[in-house]
Amino acid sequence: MNVDLPKGVKPNFFFPHTLRTTWIIVAFYLFGAIGIGIPSTQPFFVYLIPSVLLLSFISILFYHDFSTHRNTIIALVSIFFVGFLIEVIGVNTHVVFGDYRYGDGLGYKLLDTPILIGINWVLVTYCSASVMELTKWPPSFKVIGAALLMVLYDFILEHIAPILKMWTWKENTIPLQNYAVWFIVAIVFNAFLRWLKIPASNPIAVAIFICQFLFFVLLLVLLN
Repeated sequence: MNVDLPKGVKPNFFFPHTLRTTWIIVAFYLFGAIGIGIPSTQPFFVYLIPSVLLLSFISILFYHDFSTHRNTIIALVSIFFVGFLIEVIGVNTHVVFGDYRYGDGLGYKLLDTPILIGINWVLVTYCSASVMELTKWPPSFKVIGAALLMVLYDFILEHIAPILKMWTWKENTIPLQNYAVWFIVAIVFNAFLRWLKIPASNPIAVAIFICQFLFFVLLLVLLN
């Protein structure tokens, strides 16, 4: 039986349908990690990564508070295009993050850059902001905290990305420059969300961030 939210009440983990969605996401990522961890099924599950990324993005939109509809569209579209442009410049000049190349794990590419990487910037920025909304920290601390979460997320992802055919680094060396730029961009994106007063209190976004993070950690254990 579906349970509708009372008018004016934001969804949280204690509403039955939200809790059910959370458990579906947990099972989804766990199943994916196991599938990638098995050599015979790894190619198939790697192929599904773009679809999983899109489904995760759609999920957070479904639970987003669209009371500031116009600002939300401005924020998400802006982060998508700016994030994608930064990656285009980075992968073609090697002066932003360092010397890296994208593989086929993120799907269709434009200018040697997967279009979905823009969605990923939106997803990780929004989800990290949602995690910080669980705290009582001042706004500026929430921005910094979200940025640090994004850098930590990237640190884990960088070590599993080549196996998932997402991207590779020259001589398999990840420069510190990459994390420094990630932190700066993350600060700007999260400050932009807060400047536009985007409501980021989203339980599904929190669940997705945690599941993705643990997904990459589990893969590091299974594949190393």
